[in-house]
Amino acid sequence: MQITKILLLSLTLTGALIVQAQDQHQPDTAVATFAGGCFWCMEPPYDELEGVTATISGYIGGSVPDPSYEQVSSGGTGHAEAVQVEYHPDQVSYETLLEVFWRNIDPLDAGGQFCDRGSQYRSAIFYHNEEQKRLAEASRARLNDEAGLPGPIVTGIVSADPADFYVAEDYHQNYYQEHSVRYKFYRWNCGRDERLEEIWGND
Repeated sequence: MQITKILLLSLTLTGALIVQAQDQHQPDTAVATFAGGCFWCMEPPYDELEGVTATISGYIGGSVPDPSYEQVSSGGTGHAEAVQVEYHPDQVSYETLLEVFWRNIDPLDAGGQFCDRGSQYRSAIFYHNEEQKRLAEASRARLNDEAGLPGPIVTGIVSADPADFYVAEDYHQNYYQEHSVRYKFYRWNCGRDERLEEIWGND
């Protein structure tokens, strides 16, 4: 009888420890969300990073549920085109994702990005927790102080409501791969790389 009680107590303690360990377990992947103008152009630099498992183009920050591309591009919904990055924090840090973000946008432009004009093409960091917010604000402050930019950074740092991100239509996903010729022409015609070189040089 005593042995049975000891065994039951042992099993109970073991189960409690397992539950506690599961509660403390960090997820294998995390999510970051960035708006940098045309979402076609924001997927490639993140897809190149080791530790990034997926990039998804979508819409965030607006007031219309499940908007279409036509609605967002008209500028009437309040959404911004954005890319959601799924990544392994133990392989690539959020700080690295921020560095990639800054080097792929014009942080001085409050009216859009490159040839794409309007708030739907605004630049912004949509943070998912307080740590992301802290790192994003520190990163922006450091660039303002140290990067020698010819003006103040106007890129917003905004809380991301998980329910507020809407995945864009299928034909927008991996557009740079599926329609490489049209993508390259659009990017060149928009003057994106030329402007990025003006701001960041060869960084």
